[in-house]
Amino acid sequence: MVLTTETRRTTVPSRNTPRRTPSGPPPLAPGALPGLGHAPALLRDPLGFLGSLSRHGGVVRIRLGPRTVCVVTDAGLVHTLLVALAHDCPRGAVQDTLKTAFGDGLLMSEGQAHRDRRRIIQPAFGPERTGEYLAVMHQVAEVRAGSWRAGQVLDVAKEMNHLALEIVTRTLFDARLSEDATLAFHRALPDMVKGQIVQSLYPHPALARLPLPVNRRFDAAVRVLNQVVDQAVNGGARSGGSPEGGCPFGGSAGGGRASGAPDRTLPTLLRAAVDPATGRPLTEADVRSEAITMFGAGTETVSTTLTWLIDELLRHPRVEARVLAELDEHLPAGTVPTPEALARLTYTRSVTQEVVRLHAPNAFLMRTARVPVELGRYRIPAGTELLYSLTALHRDPLLHPEPLRFHPGRWREGGAAATLGRQAFLPFGAGKHKCIGEAFAWAELIVAAAAILRRWRPTAVTGTRAREVVWTTVQAQGLRVRLAPRGDGPPRHPAERPADRQDRPGRQARFERPGRRAGAATSGSATTRLPGVRITTLPRPAPPTDPSARPPGPTGLRRPGELRAATARHAAWVVGHGLLTPSDLPRYQAYALPELIGHAYPRARGAELDLLVDVLGWFTILDDRFDGPPGRHPERARAVVDPLLAVLTGADPAAAPDDDRLLHTWRELWLRQQDGMSPAWRARSAAEWRACLDTFLAESAHRSRGTSPDLAAAMRLRRHASCLYPFMNILERVHDADAPARLHAEPELHRLRAHTADTATLINDLYSLEREERQPAAAFNTVLTLQRVRGCTRRQAVLSVRARVARLREESAALRRHLLRRHPSGGWYLDGTRELVDGVYAWTSTSHRYLSDGRRG
Repeated sequence: MVLTTETRRTTVPSRNTPRRTPSGPPPLAPGALPGLGHAPALLRDPLGFLGSLSRHGGVVRIRLGPRTVCVVTDAGLVHTLLVALAHDCPRGAVQDTLKTAFGDGLLMSEGQAHRDRRRIIQPAFGPERTGEYLAVMHQVAEVRAGSWRAGQVLDVAKEMNHLALEIVTRTLFDARLSEDATLAFHRALPDMVKGQIVQSLYPHPALARLPLPVNRRFDAAVRVLNQVVDQAVNGGARSGGSPEGGCPFGGSAGGGRASGAPDRTLPTLLRAAVDPATGRPLTEADVRSEAITMFGAGTETVSTTLTWLIDELLRHPRVEARVLAELDEHLPAGTVPTPEALARLTYTRSVTQEVVRLHAPNAFLMRTARVPVELGRYRIPAGTELLYSLTALHRDPLLHPEPLRFHPGRWREGGAAATLGRQAFLPFGAGKHKCIGEAFAWAELIVAAAAILRRWRPTAVTGTRAREVVWTTVQAQGLRVRLAPRGDGPPRHPAERPADRQDRPGRQARFERPGRRAGAATSGSATTRLPGVRITTLPRPAPPTDPSARPPGPTGLRRPGELRAATARHAAWVVGHGLLTPSDLPRYQAYALPELIGHAYPRARGAELDLLVDVLGWFTILDDRFDGPPGRHPERARAVVDPLLAVLTGADPAAAPDDDRLLHTWRELWLRQQDGMSPAWRARSAAEWRACLDTFLAESAHRSRGTSPDLAAAMRLRRHASCLYPFMNILERVHDADAPARLHAEPELHRLRAHTADTATLINDLYSLEREERQPAAAFNTVLTLQRVRGCTRRQAVLSVRARVARLREESAALRRHLLRRHPSGGWYLDGTRELVDGVYAWTSTSHRYLSDGRRG
């Protein structure tokens, strides 16, 4: 069920366009040797050879001894192979080797069996588990990093392997591996990977059964990995988090799960499931197969990426400095990460994306054409093996200019990498076989990096930088670093503005203008005494008046303590204006409304910060008034709203309002909003405040008549009732500039603003659902409206709203990119709409305003 149709996605330009009628087999790559084909070139320089094939076409044939393999080099065709042709082109020989060793698990299965198994495992990676996993990841990473000592020299790849394995073991299995088991796992993994590749290249499967050294090592590695997995699966399940239970490597399993809930582990989930194909519970072989999949997929690739991340930060100290500054702002030391905090780490996410692009963990993967298929303009016969390299794809200069340059800026919104879309960046695959643990892996990378970088300043030991070692994965080997505590001595490099961070042309300065501060409701250090409440406001730093006075750190961001000061001043403001009594204040403060402003307006300071907090607080108090009689009686609603509308035109209210405190406070707020703004801004803001306040009248009329709007009308009503349009206007005041008039005239901006309001409103509706159901007046929550209009279940309605949010955010990103190209001087305004939605999500998902009986709404 969806609210609207799917939006159009940006696609990667294909080397095979325009589309032609299939014209036979792909071209053969030059350089094949008699009897050996291209095998020597592939073995000598795998990445260089695979990367060179794109110049010969989107699909290119190579010969590996007697076998012919088609290499897909075009991003669009790789995406077609993984999505549109997924049924016709199942996994290839590389994965078949693992299937023989570990069974028909999620990684190796196809068709209905794969879909059934994915449905069983999906709850283990659902968003409701994310907070729990983050807490365990944080604990494991902090303990591991805390076990190191100053001056120690680390083999980074080895340490990251241990860390990644422990995270997977603790989060998914609620178990601990012994040190012997951990070492055995890491010794066995390379032999398994090498054997997997060699056996996949055998001209006949029978060769895998011969007592060759590579086969013997592969078989031994499989036995060891199965033993390690058995320890985690059975030890964790038996002990339920206790340090008891046998361990075949002399250690113990169990212990340390943050939730203390062994019934939520992956093995327990699997054992409780029923195989749809047979109607019987999964076997222990099935459980082991899925467990080995999670161990293999969740350790080597993550640990390799962490190693490359540390290596790249050593080479780019300015990038490291900016990552640390962002961590200090959004994820202070000692803070347990939350999904909302990670969402704010936009630059850190760009850095990890760039590491994954430049050092894609999967060197190559394979599919096999089960039936004849068409790829671009080529006919691919049944039985053909198809190979693609994510490393080559991510280093394609057509898709990523200067592909070997480490440049996180390419991932910022509007950058080349972000514009190309999903087909140009496939680290977790695509289609029905896309990695189920993608969100888990991104979170693990960031949480582990934060724990390491905040505690230690690594310095590379001379001559030991990371080097690429290619098997099926591109491993990072050889990096050794010496550790120094992060706080010891002068910093190794200045935390200066990164060279790759360029201001957009015409961007307005983000510092306070002295002329705009007169009459603003701010205060210095003072203690405000009110009946029953004592609030101390902290001194607010003086605004910088010239560039030399700018505070350290990212340009224009708040200083520590400013939001706390604004929060304390606002509490005195609402009580002093009679909007709340002192006894009302604790419950109101639990909503943490200033935190919403802090998230949504990271650059708001001084009078603008105070104004935003006061406007949001006033509107929230007004909104709560309509949970009472005004929300059910139109005449009472008009008595509240009409005087507020009159203020917008400068007219005197026709009648005394029911609550003159709301009116007097609104007069003050409207004057503060207009101060220093242009006539065009004032007119636009007044019109949008009128549209917002009119929604109270419309909702009250519906309740009094017992009617409900249809879905389209309800969406329009909610769009304006959320007050998002006025807050988008205040964004211009925060930046001390009107957005360009030509930008405001663009139809695409009108759509972007509507999407911004809709997205924030729908996010709010998801979390406020339980609270609004308890209100005596009928709520216009979109989830409830969907249930009523479409006759769907609660779950269906929630999933539909979530899908709509995802589509709106995707289309909004495309609109911002389009508008930025046309109006680069308005980039700050376009960024602000994104920050506003991100802030609403970060606050709404945690606010006590929407908590009920210990659960989120």
